[in-house]
Amino acid sequence: MLPMFFWAFVVGGGICVIGQLLFDVAKLTPAHTLSLLVVIGAILEGFGLYEPLVDFAGAGATIPITSFGNALVHGAMQEAEQYGIIGVLTGMFEVTSSGISAAIIFGFIGALLFKPKG
Repeated sequence: MLPMFFWAFVVGGGICVIGQLLFDVAKLTPAHTLSLLVVIGAILEGFGLYEPLVDFAGAGATIPITSFGNALVHGAMQEAEQYGIIGVLTGMFEVTSSGISAAIIFGFIGALLFKPKG
């Protein structure tokens, strides 16, 4: 069990290091970095490389934002096999709708409870 925690930490930390380097070295904005990491996760899933990473690193690969791109493509590909082109659209939202909804709801609650800087 200890090796599983170790590799989750290393892989998750590695993804975070990549994001930090994009901030510091490439001088990308948070929005650009977020988008790029989601796209990287989507590309890795498209080539069938993200699921083996999840099997190897567990939460180290499923917690970072790259797994959102993975989930989008995974759902789209899975539903496209069953329903064709319309499955691409429905599959993306079927898999990620709970995460998107939670982000909207908790963001709204946070905006109500805390005073924004400005």
